[in-house]
Amino acid sequence: MTAEFAFASLAMVGAVVLIAWLLTALMLLAQCQGLAAEVARQEARGDRRAAADAIADRPPGAVVHVGTARDRVRVEVSLDARPWASWLPAVPLRAEAVVLREPS
Repeated sequence: MTAEFAFASLAMVGAVVLIAWLLTALMLLAQCQGLAAEVARQEARGDRRAAADAIADRPPGAVVHVGTARDRVRVEVSLDARPWASWLPAVPLRAEAVVLREPS
């Protein structure tokens, strides 16, 4: 019975670690989505300084691409997330926001 308890305890610890790792990855995805929306809003308003400030606060390793097409601003944020340690496998995260340009 003690061996079964030991294996069950190890399985529970493993499950908790996996869930915490997944939650960390989801939080990074939410940060990327918020960043994409913020940069798109600021670019649509024509406030490049605020957009640059938002980009400067991006998660480490995130890449921000800003594109414009006619009346729209499109922002894509991509990140190869490695929650907790660089030796863990990378999780490719991508967030996108498209906003109509505000009239000047």
